[in-house]
Amino acid sequence: MWVRKRIDIGWGHLLGAALGCFLPASRRKAAARAEAAWGTGDAFACLSVRSGFDLLLADLDLPEGSEVLVSALTIPDMVRIIEHHGLVAVPLDLDDATVAPRPAELAARVTDRTRAILVAHLLGTRFDLAPFVRFAREHDLLLIEDCAQAFEGDRCRGHDEADVSMFSFGPIKTATALAGGILRIRDPERRARLRARQAEYPVQSRAAYLKRVLFFCGLRWLGGRRVFGLFVRVCRLLGRDFDQVLNGSIRNFPAETFFASLRRQPCAPLLHLMARRVRTYRNEALDRRAERGALLARHLPPESHPGRAADPHTCWVFPVRVPDPATTVATLRQHGFDATADSSLKPVEATDRRPDAAPETARALLTSAIYLPLYEQMPQREVERMGRVLEPMVREGVSVATGEALPQFRS
Repeated sequence: MWVRKRIDIGWGHLLGAALGCFLPASRRKAAARAEAAWGTGDAFACLSVRSGFDLLLADLDLPEGSEVLVSALTIPDMVRIIEHHGLVAVPLDLDDATVAPRPAELAARVTDRTRAILVAHLLGTRFDLAPFVRFAREHDLLLIEDCAQAFEGDRCRGHDEADVSMFSFGPIKTATALAGGILRIRDPERRARLRARQAEYPVQSRAAYLKRVLFFCGLRWLGGRRVFGLFVRVCRLLGRDFDQVLNGSIRNFPAETFFASLRRQPCAPLLHLMARRVRTYRNEALDRRAERGALLARHLPPESHPGRAADPHTCWVFPVRVPDPATTVATLRQHGFDATADSSLKPVEATDRRPDAAPETARALLTSAIYLPLYEQMPQREVERMGRVLEPMVREGVSVATGEALPQFRS
């Protein structure tokens, strides 16, 4: 079975990270190396994007009740951090064709309490930030660009006119270092303050990072097609939902210790691995993934594919809107493709104070979308086969149960 998401790291990097946990190294020098690898002169290395965002909001120290305009789809932890700092997240609904926040939403949502804008490039897409830059400058708002799902090798390091750009090297991200984040912070005084505040945190233990590396070695091995098929069968024999097993295994910060876990300095082995991933990542890998996305899209009605009009689009995740998500997922799995209807993204709901900001498009995307396995290691013939299995169900809501002849999977 083709696993839904392969860990984007090779055995050489994993071995180097494991060995690095036993070698002496200066954390300060490792951080400088990771920041220098980014090549923009304004980088700040931290444990994760969540960690950096929490540091940023602490530094801003905005008045309680201040509002942050937020892309209407994001991971719930970002809203949790906003609310923890006494702020209100106000959603900006998305354009279905680009999965970008609509610029027109800015004027409809801004109030005299608005202090910042947080916009996210989702699913491997990137959109033009210029309208958001203009609006932020006109209204004296801080503009934060979340690029956690939009790493593009050395082609883009964030928009130069954003106040902050955030990149993630978490477990399922492109060019993963199994943790870590880079924030581009244009204001040097703010960057220095965040660095000083982070220096007060305890350092992530090398033992904890080594345990993480070894765990993801296991997941990397599990990503093999036949091994993953065996894993699915074992879960079924044990009465376990392999979807829940996988999703629970890659959670970065447990809910019960959330803020204590993210308020740590990254250890030297993590920082060294981040530097290596940034310096050595091959853009050709992104090109091959995007080519497979374009090949798959040819089997689908355009309106079924959120993000279809985005340019560039590296297909970090490939969602498809279907009439019957549960049946479609079951059918794809029967034919060897580990699709899922589960997503880490959730809609940012309107609050009682701002009931006008209901994110209808974002909510609709999540209720009808499934996510397909798609990465450079998948042969094009398998991408084509997945498209043929999927096409009738997308176009007509047809499943195997109706008697449609579809190619069968052989493990």
